[in-house]
Amino acid sequence: MIVTIDGPAGAGKSSISRRLADALGFAFLDTGAMYRAVALLGLRAEVDWENANQLVELARSAIIDLSGQVVLLNGEDVSEEIRTQRVTAVTRFAANNVGVREQLVQQQRTFADALDIVTEGRDQGTLVFPHAECKIYLTASPEERARRRVNDLAARGETVEFQKILQQQTARDQEDMQRDVGPLLKADDAIEVLTDGMSEEDVLQTLIKIVRRCQNA
Repeated sequence: MIVTIDGPAGAGKSSISRRLADALGFAFLDTGAMYRAVALLGLRAEVDWENANQLVELARSAIIDLSGQVVLLNGEDVSEEIRTQRVTAVTRFAANNVGVREQLVQQQRTFADALDIVTEGRDQGTLVFPHAECKIYLTASPEERARRRVNDLAARGETVEFQKILQQQTARDQEDMQRDVGPLLKADDAIEVLTDGMSEEDVLQTLIKIVRRCQNA
């Protein structure tokens, strides 16, 4: 069974999707981490961000392992580094790169082959797994998402202004929705969950109920 969880930046998809996968006994695929990993490679290689081919080559040769509890990039644990602001600021170059997306979408489909899986991202229920048995669109108001991002960064030791995060998030939402390949969209058959005012435990229990209904459908 494939469960897709799509939604905008800051909706809390990564943490809740992992918890959902654990609760169901499913594998978990954090596709956003894949694009962040490629962006990190770009930073380290000091690529010309306007040269699309450089990132495609990095994505083609990268070994990204998401099978455990951490994100391994060419054998190195980069779980924390890919969540920093410096990586977030350039992840769009990987996400908007058609060649990079083609490489990573193929990897995502290969990863999910013959598995019960929870996969999260922007285009999982629309482009990557259009025939998934259960599709969820997880979202929250822009202000709520920005607050969560500020708190998440603070927990990692980074101090940022709420207004700056809100502006960056708004710009990213626009880019995600206008992307030529794999734009942020709610699949027609997805169930939308608005998480404003909900605790993480509330969200988890809501998602478990949705998946159970899909299993019994």
